[in-house]
Amino acid sequence: MQGDNRVFLENLEWFDESGRELVHRLPEKGSGEIKWGAQLTVRESQAGVFFYKGRAVEAFGPGRHTLKTGNIPILTKIASLPWGMNSPLRAEMYLVNMKVFTNLKWGTRDPVAFKDSELGLVRLRAFGVFNLQVVQPVLFINTMVGTQGMFTTQEIEEYLNRVIVSRFNDFMGETIDSILNLPARYDELSAGLTERLREDFKHFGLGLTHLYTNAITPPPEVQKAIDDRSRMGVFDDMNKLMQMKAAMAMEKASETDGEGAMGMGTSLGLMMPAMFAQYFNQAGNQSQGGPPPPPDTQQTTCAECQASIPITAKFCPMCGHQQLIFSQCSHCGKNLAPNARFCSRCGHPAEEKPRAIHCPKCGAENLAGARFCNQCGEKY
Repeated sequence: MQGDNRVFLENLEWFDESGRELVHRLPEKGSGEIKWGAQLTVRESQAGVFFYKGRAVEAFGPGRHTLKTGNIPILTKIASLPWGMNSPLRAEMYLVNMKVFTNLKWGTRDPVAFKDSELGLVRLRAFGVFNLQVVQPVLFINTMVGTQGMFTTQEIEEYLNRVIVSRFNDFMGETIDSILNLPARYDELSAGLTERLREDFKHFGLGLTHLYTNAITPPPEVQKAIDDRSRMGVFDDMNKLMQMKAAMAMEKASETDGEGAMGMGTSLGLMMPAMFAQYFNQAGNQSQGGPPPPPDTQQTTCAECQASIPITAKFCPMCGHQQLIFSQCSHCGKNLAPNARFCSRCGHPAEEKPRAIHCPKCGAENLAGARFCNQCGEKY
């Protein structure tokens, strides 16, 4: 049911038919009169956030839950006559999709400026995909969804794309000296950019699980220079190929008769252990630091004391830090209590918003925290 019937108790549940819906509100239109005893069913991939009298009062995990409000069937309707049979005790349920949303696109709408140490100022385009997940449902609703009945990935993708492009420009300026070295550093670039962006996503209750860079395309003349540099690496592989062929020739010669073959076979016997030792030493070095075991999905880390705590905990058992986040300080990231007016850590007003940065050289507007201008590449 839609959560707005007038007499009977509600049975609240939701299925995402589109696969792109982040949040769905019950009732879908306007506010509701969810009654005492209404049943809420939350799936494993969902979380429920209950709003009563205009405030978020509880978050629910998977299972069946009984809701408690001041709306009593039939009696509430009689008591609400002065309000035109509409109870003033408004209640809504927001169901949040907690699954990982994959294959979201990011890319530069316009080329961004990059100061190359060898080529000078270069305009770059970049494209890729990223995976997104809601990790703090109450914070996400309060900061991004608001009172919308439905909220999809399409409505958030454009803003997140702008954040990714801004941080991409910053990370390139700090870690890459020349784009001639880019072909060998795509994985490093994606991993570092992911870590940089997680802090930005965290302020909205979102988690960035993966980010991939598919292509970074400079102008055609610069691309030609990169291709020429890449061809130089072929000579190292050619040396390895010649060494392998020489070893095979010596092995074949050792199987023939004659003193010369005997001498070559003796030399080969002395060389082979060293060759194999070098090979296995390289293989061993590459195998060190293998992928870590998959993390325990039932545990998380307290942002305040870094202790391992159950993922369903609302407060850290070690330091008491609140895990169910209603809002965060935009200045220092401290979790704020409901109705807080000032941050208890830095003292900034709770409603203060981050300010955009204007480049002192070209005057272009960039996101708060940006370190390089997207238009001219100037460092702040």
